[in-house]
Amino acid sequence: MIALYVSFAISVIALIYAGYSTYRVLSHDAGTPKMKEIAAAIQEGSMAYMHRQFKTVAIFAVLIFLLMGFGLDWKIACTFIAGALFSAIAGYIGMNVSIRANVRTAAAAKIGLSDALNVAFRGGSVSGLAVVGLSLLGVTGAYLIFLYMGIHAEEIPHLLIGFGFGASLISLFARVGGGIFTKAADVGADLVGKVEAGIPEDDPRNPATIADNVGDNVGDCAGMGADLFETYAVTLIAAMILAVAQGFSMAYVIYPLALGAVAVVASMIAVNFVKAKSKNKIMAALYKGMAVAQVLSLIGFYFVSRYMLPDAAQALTFFWTTVVGAVLTALIIVVTEYYTATKFRPVREVAKASETGAGTNVIIGLAMGLESTIMIVILIVAAIIAAYTLGGLFGIAVAAVSMLSTTGMVIAMDTYGPITDNAGGIAEMSNLPEKVRKVTDSLDAVGNTTKAVTKGYAIGSAALAALVLFQDYNGALITAGQRLAFDITDYKVLVGLFLGGLIPYAFSSVTMRAVGKTAHAVVTEVRRQFKSIKGIMKGTAKPDYRRCVDIVTKAALIEMIVPALIAVFSPIVVGFLLGPKALGGLLIGVIVSGLLMAISMANGGATWDNAKKYIEDGHHGGKGSDAHKAAVVGDTVGDPYKDTAGPALNSLIKVINMVALLIASLVASWSVF
Repeated sequence: MIALYVSFAISVIALIYAGYSTYRVLSHDAGTPKMKEIAAAIQEGSMAYMHRQFKTVAIFAVLIFLLMGFGLDWKIACTFIAGALFSAIAGYIGMNVSIRANVRTAAAAKIGLSDALNVAFRGGSVSGLAVVGLSLLGVTGAYLIFLYMGIHAEEIPHLLIGFGFGASLISLFARVGGGIFTKAADVGADLVGKVEAGIPEDDPRNPATIADNVGDNVGDCAGMGADLFETYAVTLIAAMILAVAQGFSMAYVIYPLALGAVAVVASMIAVNFVKAKSKNKIMAALYKGMAVAQVLSLIGFYFVSRYMLPDAAQALTFFWTTVVGAVLTALIIVVTEYYTATKFRPVREVAKASETGAGTNVIIGLAMGLESTIMIVILIVAAIIAAYTLGGLFGIAVAAVSMLSTTGMVIAMDTYGPITDNAGGIAEMSNLPEKVRKVTDSLDAVGNTTKAVTKGYAIGSAALAALVLFQDYNGALITAGQRLAFDITDYKVLVGLFLGGLIPYAFSSVTMRAVGKTAHAVVTEVRRQFKSIKGIMKGTAKPDYRRCVDIVTKAALIEMIVPALIAVFSPIVVGFLLGPKALGGLLIGVIVSGLLMAISMANGGATWDNAKKYIEDGHHGGKGSDAHKAAVVGDTVGDPYKDTAGPALNSLIKVINMVALLIASLVASWSVF
């Protein structure tokens, strides 16, 4: 039990370190009065959206809390509220710092690239450390509370399912709502600003510019934070449940928490290794920090495995499964960068295709997104085989925990992206010198790649976590007295597979349509302002930024409800109507279909985005050329792919699996057919 207390203490230290990093970020100069004015508008819009979103989600959370309390167990219901609250706090902290780090990054860019990188990444690290610190604190804290309540240690992991479900639900709302907000604003700003009016990105004359910058924060900062918070927490809990189900001793049950604690320490150390003095070294600096975190984690994993697990042979075996998870993380990042970075074939092929119009740009972009699934799925399959060969089902769970060990650094890299994007926008709107904009552009160019590779990481880790959850579902059925073989020739399993494969398509259709409808409203409003407010294009009149922010805020909050209902009710309906076999088939169908769609959408969208950036750097005619106009159209198509539907599929997969796990015992005893 010492490991449990140590893990709890380390989670507290991580939060203290996040607080220290916040102090360091806020101690930097916030720039000129004009910069502060623009930053204040972004902060106001971001926090207004978050507050309204939390109010909306709170209604659903209370209803679900009551249903879980009366229908399942009040202890599980309480952990559900805790998981939802901790996830919301993690997103709130990260975004609250990010929307203050952006203007300070722009101000630091006046001094030089090194200072600007330090502010941006330090701001991102607050979000990363808050996520892992709160996640580890929530799981270990709940475990300790239940122990003090006198609950048997082996029963506690099952009670923690509620914590994972609460985190998953908040993640779904954050991903869907934030994704709709950010991409509707982005698409609206691009279509009227870049294509129709011919003005640059982040031009203060564009009424949707502030909404676009707000969207970067609520979509990428809060959304990714909530996404990986729930993946991290769910993976820890799923591994603990599996350890109990397979009859391992309590040392193995606590083992995932100890691995997580070691990795948090490694991340706190690694944050200080991210430094660069030239634009060609920025990506290398970020990867150096990631590598330091991974190497230190593996060293810690070895000693934790050796001294914590009672069987020496198994200790070494499970250490090697952590290596499998670490290697998978590195390889997924490499493959994702290949398909999304401007220096490689896929992006350049899409850029080349833009010379013949938007149609060929879209066709090649779709092809690259589909192609990108091949190697990533092969890597995941190889990791599953390797981990299972080494340590069985629990080996897969340990590999998943290892893969998520560097979550703190991954979120720091991801949040760095919107911070630098906003910094560039603030520099543009504040009319800062060209040399400052060159610094922010260099940082932002890398940020596009980091956002892409971290999405690939999130998708891969979600796949492994979902597989562990499926095994937990099967174990829950056995506990309930039903030992089921999911035979592919059984019609109920087949029906479940088809329905599970369908759900990601239906879910993505709803989210994509929501972006399209909201973007249409933004485009209409921007056109109206260009026509009715005289002097906007000359810079003598100020656009009504608030109106665009209000449009996307209201739409995002309304449109996120249907996707959430799909995720929560689909396993309930299938489970109680068709039984546990069909529900098991549904889970596998969702995992396979959702994984492939998420990879294709996330990578394809990022490929379109960076193809546009590649042309803007002077290739194939540069800005304003026909190729550039075609690339803007492709990027517009890819925006909801990579930032709304694709990432939200991670949360969809986990929510459906968590609901299935919660109702497994009820489904095992009652179904219509």
